[in-house]
Amino acid sequence: MTDRSRTMANRISKATTTSSRSWVLCNGTMHPGYSPNAIYTGKTITPAHDMTWRCSKTTARRMATLFASSTMWKTHDIFSRQKISTFKSSRPAVVELAARYKDIITQLTNDDKRMSHQTPDTQDAATAAEQAEEILFTEMCEICLWGNATDLSLLTNLSYDDIQKLQGSAARKAAEKNILVNDLPAAFACLKKARADKPAADERRVDIVLDNAGFELYVDLILAGYLLASGLATHVVLHPKSIPWFVSDVLPADFAALLNALADPQAFYTSTASDDSAPDEHESTNNTTDNNNNNNNNPTTNPLTPSEASTLKFLFADLARSHAAGTLSIRPNTFWTHGGSFWRLPASAPSLLADLRQSELVIFKGDLNYRKLTADGMWDPTTSFEEAIGPLAVKGRGIRVLALRTCKADVVVGLEVGRDEELRGKEGVESGRREWAWSGKWAVVQFFDGR
Repeated sequence: MTDRSRTMANRISKATTTSSRSWVLCNGTMHPGYSPNAIYTGKTITPAHDMTWRCSKTTARRMATLFASSTMWKTHDIFSRQKISTFKSSRPAVVELAARYKDIITQLTNDDKRMSHQTPDTQDAATAAEQAEEILFTEMCEICLWGNATDLSLLTNLSYDDIQKLQGSAARKAAEKNILVNDLPAAFACLKKARADKPAADERRVDIVLDNAGFELYVDLILAGYLLASGLATHVVLHPKSIPWFVSDVLPADFAALLNALADPQAFYTSTASDDSAPDEHESTNNTTDNNNNNNNNPTTNPLTPSEASTLKFLFADLARSHAAGTLSIRPNTFWTHGGSFWRLPASAPSLLADLRQSELVIFKGDLNYRKLTADGMWDPTTSFEEAIGPLAVKGRGIRVLALRTCKADVVVGLEVGRDEELRGKEGVESGRREWAWSGKWAVVQFFDGR
């Protein structure tokens, strides 16, 4: 190790050590156990946790600062290898969804051509077409929802076969009953109304505040491509993090890495661990074992069939075309890695709020974004989503919010009376804690129009 590298490692170690207390950054000042809502409401909302997740974010911010001050590590992402490795392990679901995407886009294109020459000859036919469109919208959003159930922080101890059981159409079908609140009909109605009311030349934008890279970013892009192809949006804006934040959070570079993988899927999926960037110590142990086996027994190194490669290249071409045309864009903002909750948005990032208010729908992905939307407060689970998102729900000053969240922490709102108690009885009966909300098995899809 060089002197420069040793100095950097010592600084990182010190940053990690000094971040061990539960401190929260508030208006530039560190406060122990400070409620992120007090500056807006004049009251303290009890945090649902000891805020150790906030400590990890503070550590990530310090590490990013250290890397930025270096010569060689300015853009280093310490999680990049795990991100791409996990995406590679998701191959069966990736191929399945690419085939489904190709079918949907082809059908939508054919329907557009047919509708340009004729209109539905009966009211029943028009109603059936609208119902089919809503069903397809629901399917695509639920694919996007359950993609969040397999973020890297929960996959570290899972085998290849375990990951496959969590992904794919069979797993999503089985999980439908586990969506505790589902406001997708309201979100669909919002987008459909905007399409009907606005002139064809006007922009109708959907924003997606991203969560995890790898397979989840992949399904986010599939949702974005569908929204554009269906005409429910004319522009989709993706909001990644600006620095490595927590294990698998999306950075702008992850978007490029995923498109590069799709551009040449055969090379990506047939490469071995030694072809990728050098693994860390834990990965080295696992990969040494794998490489001693016959690679043909590992599904991730078998060649893709011509059909599989073709569908993945179709997806790449469609996304690349949208990106080149400016209808699929990326807008990182440092606000997404600030300490505290999204209740701070009006005061801390007014220009970002003004921009989001131009969007027909702002989709917040994942558990952490949900916790920041709801101030990570110890809400009664029957509290309305409107109340829990605070200033973002103020009519005329807020935004149209759709939260797609698989539950991985205690914070949850909008449940029916008695539902939390029922689930605690099934999972967590011994401790009395909300253990049902820790594993990603259950989900909420919640909408509120604050615009």
